[in-house]
Amino acid sequence: MKKALVLLAFFVGYLVLLAGINIIHFRFFTVNVVFYAALADAVIACAIMWGLAAFAHTYSSPASYVGTVIRRLTNTEIALSAACALLIGYVFAISIPTVIDRSLSIYILEKLDQRGGAISLDAMNEIFVKEYMPEYRLMDVRMTEQLSSGTLTIEDGCVQLTPRGKRIVGLTRFYRTKILPKKRVLMGEVTSDLTDPFRNGASAVDYRCHATQPPAEGRP
Repeated sequence: MKKALVLLAFFVGYLVLLAGINIIHFRFFTVNVVFYAALADAVIACAIMWGLAAFAHTYSSPASYVGTVIRRLTNTEIALSAACALLIGYVFAISIPTVIDRSLSIYILEKLDQRGGAISLDAMNEIFVKEYMPEYRLMDVRMTEQLSSGTLTIEDGCVQLTPRGKRIVGLTRFYRTKILPKKRVLMGEVTSDLTDPFRNGASAVDYRCHATQPPAEGRP
């Protein structure tokens, strides 16, 4: 029971420390990708908190109550609790800052609130294209994320997939086509459209990189 209380106190202390580090990081330092920054904060908070725990485990006074309890913790228990803390930090990084930063669902709610609580359903697609994308600088954010992840490069105005990006696409395409639900309800309709959104092969945009385009007929 005493061990459980000490570990609970460490987890609470970890969450408080993580919140403090995350707020300072986001408010006063440059951030490329919100998820990666929040994940780094989780690792830093874990290193500090469990570094203190390891120090207390080794050097705390046997005469103190806390020291006595901490010394009863094995190295395995300390390591496992650190791993649990990292998992908690990972969940925090995905569930709070990343969701608020990039969620279209959150944007829809915020946009409804901005427009007085109601928007015509027919206007939602147009709002997405003309307001959501520029307001959230959606393309800039996603391109920065992928550049930081090493999944694409930009050379001479041409966006190119890297080998890492190709591997990820192979995994995601497999999961999308083989695992995602084939009977999904979208606005009252049961459909499998999202398991293969490129099935029609339609392209409304000239996407070719001009530097790699073949010359037009009759031109050098």
